Amino acid sequence: MIDPEKRKAIYLLNTEGMPVAEIARSLKVDPKTVRTIISQKGEMPNKTRSDTIHIEQQLLIDLYKKCDGFIERVHEKLEEDHGIQIGYSTLTRKIRELELGQPKNERCDQVEDQPGAEMQHDTSPYTLKIGDKKVNVVASLLYMRYSKVRYLKFYLSFNRFKMKCFLHEAMMFWGYSAPICIIDNTNLARLRGLGKNAVMVPEMEYFAKHYGFKFICHEKGHSNRKAGNERGFFTTETNFFPGRDYINLSDLNQQAFQWATVRRANKPVSKSGLIPARAFEYEQAYLNKLPPHISPPYIELSRSIDQYGYIPVNSNHYWIPGLKRFEVKVLKFQDHIKVYHKREKLIEYELKPEDVKNEKVYPPGGPKPRYQSNNRKKTTAVEEKKLRTASKNINTYLNFALADRAGKAKHHFIRRLYGLFTKMSLDLFDKTIIRALRYNIKDTETIEKIAILLMRESNYRIPVIDIDAEFKNRPAYIEGCFSEDVDLSIYQNFDEEEENG
Repeated sequence: MIDPEKRKAIYLLNTEGMPVAEIARSLKVDPKTVRTIISQKGEMPNKTRSDTIHIEQQLLIDLYKKCDGFIERVHEKLEEDHGIQIGYSTLTRKIRELELGQPKNERCDQVEDQPGAEMQHDTSPYTLKIGDKKVNVVASLLYMRYSKVRYLKFYLSFNRFKMKCFLHEAMMFWGYSAPICIIDNTNLARLRGLGKNAVMVPEMEYFAKHYGFKFICHEKGHSNRKAGNERGFFTTETNFFPGRDYINLSDLNQQAFQWATVRRANKPVSKSGLIPARAFEYEQAYLNKLPPHISPPYIELSRSIDQYGYIPVNSNHYWIPGLKRFEVKVLKFQDHIKVYHKREKLIEYELKPEDVKNEKVYPPGGPKPRYQSNNRKKTTAVEEKKLRTASKNINTYLNFALADRAGKAKHHFIRRLYGLFTKMSLDLFDKTIIRALRYNIKDTETIEKIAILLMRESNYRIPVIDIDAEFKNRPAYIEGCFSEDVDLSIYQNFDEEEENG
């Protein structure tokens, strides 16, 4: 196979008068090949196979439609009805060339960013170390295409209600919305269909109208349509996650908010040098300005007050004032709940963070309810956390002692150990745990004996508690000074009866 450049050189040398033999010798090409190339004027020959099978395009298109796209059936019809013997691989190649059954492979247009044109939303799952555990979270990102400003938040799970809460929070933070929001074809806002034929969930479509925008799905296979969001997740993975520690989900979201809305918003974009915060100030004139107050999204829940006066919401138990049990209506917002009975608001609570479970919640500043919900699980997560954070030695001991304990045995052990922890000073408890770990002791009774032994060895004295003398000036103390003395004679008579037998 002689390449095109060499063919042209042979032809040009011949036109300049160089003999065929000399051309063949200098370019190391067979003289017969040189004569053939000269006869073809240096052009590549258009050769066709002698056994090439020709099938009319319209016949192939009609058969493909008639067989509902099943190529194997098209192959059978060509052989049986039309007597055309063709290889199956050749048939599939011809169908691909005609682009049957697939979107046309056309070039994409590069659209310039226009201020106020659109925003983009997407989610991405991650596994992060939060505290001392690996937790599966969902990152939700809203992105203004022109100005490149982003709003990022993480959730343990994601549904339509949380999506509405996130979009409300992001747009109210900016105070503006774009007329359209580009989403992918797996988004929670989509009900069915793909691309321009996608039908949105009525609930989400109604929500979007309140903020002056509408959802639009990108075409199938055109994920680059929301490349700004994909770039945002890439930057999150390479710039936000590395080198950061998170105490809990609230801490993670606080850091994400600071990073996305302050740090990244004021950092120039690498290629264009655009600063998102300044570009957003310019873009605001082209966006939909939102009213200062829009009612946040909520869902309505129906709950029954249990025998102890609690209702369950998000795996936590909220106390309802009163003495009776009845049905209540709960309006659950993103960060708080409102409890109603017969159109009267009974109480309002701030919701516990998403990663907090099985907590009792009651009105701040008032006395704690005497009872707790019967369905409340008596876990020891709080006690274990306090023990582990007290010192490294206690944390190491718990890893050793809990290795072969699970279920109730684990909870009983932690409660007994935490009881000892509350009775001792941290220094004494730490020394006790060090000795228990040295001798592989897992029994709390033995641990208590070790503590007593250490106290005897060091002549330990119970610390004197400092009492503030100002307590005498408290209103309760002064009021008690003028009350009548309690009659304790009944106890004196009781003692005399015991002495007399």
